[in-house]
Amino acid sequence: MPNYRNYLRLLCLGLILPVAAFSQKEDRKLTAKLTELAGAFHGEVGIYVEHLKTGRFVAINADTVFPTASIVKVPLLVGLFDKIEKGELKYHQPRVYRDSAKYGGSGIMQFFKDSAATEVSVLAALMMSYSDNTTSLWNQALAGGGQRVNEIMEQYGFKNTRVNSRTPGRQDIWKIYGWGQTTPREMARLVKMIFKGEIISPAASDRMYRLMCRGYYDESSLSQIPPYVQAAHKTGSVDATRSEVVLVNAPHGDYVFHVATKNNKDQRWADDNEAVVLIRNVSAVIWNHFEPKSNWKPLYTVYK
Repeated sequence: MPNYRNYLRLLCLGLILPVAAFSQKEDRKLTAKLTELAGAFHGEVGIYVEHLKTGRFVAINADTVFPTASIVKVPLLVGLFDKIEKGELKYHQPRVYRDSAKYGGSGIMQFFKDSAATEVSVLAALMMSYSDNTTSLWNQALAGGGQRVNEIMEQYGFKNTRVNSRTPGRQDIWKIYGWGQTTPREMARLVKMIFKGEIISPAASDRMYRLMCRGYYDESSLSQIPPYVQAAHKTGSVDATRSEVVLVNAPHGDYVFHVATKNNKDQRWADDNEAVVLIRNVSAVIWNHFEPKSNWKPLYTVYK
């Protein structure tokens, strides 16, 4: 017979949660709101939302595979910290930048002078804060390559979250999805696990989460969340794909969401790109749904 007295003792001490807390239930009201937004989009959309305290969720094409674009840098960060945890790298280990590592696109390390001194912590910070492509490819190599990162994703039960670029055997799928691939449900779960201290180690997860809370690109989903509320996030953008994963430490309960798009008709690099507007609107709807009494209104302004 179950020891109910011991169960109640642990429950009162807060060492376990009531059984009901582990159940998940679709948030139909929020699903309806987000389905309407997704239905009006000219392209393919996937959305996953989960309120961590209540387990309420929304899943719209949540298990469909989408290109990650720069969101692949979250798995790369995990791979880097796997090496640090094992002692094969040190967080403040000195490195030397070489022009041969330069890669264009987003980021600032490409503008460093050849032979400039840096360190692993800087590579990690630039990758997550400025989505730096040069440091990201460097980190991918330091992590043991895309194949090793994929092995780690597999170990944690992620079946579709993979690095494709510069990864042996994945050239054909790279042509379809680019640098990386994931599903809205999987990427949201990965970020949730980092927040809960369940990836690599509690200490490694803590450091990764801190790095994810210092993003420069805050004019999309974060513009619809009060600036005094902490949020970890990562954006990913290429011509036909604009996506973002966010975990919000909201006053009435943390929540995570991932909005993914692909085959987008609007491929302009503009502030009013349809996918960017969609991500903003999704973020606003989720915030107002979970925090209806916040009385906060976004003062979103595009500074040019």
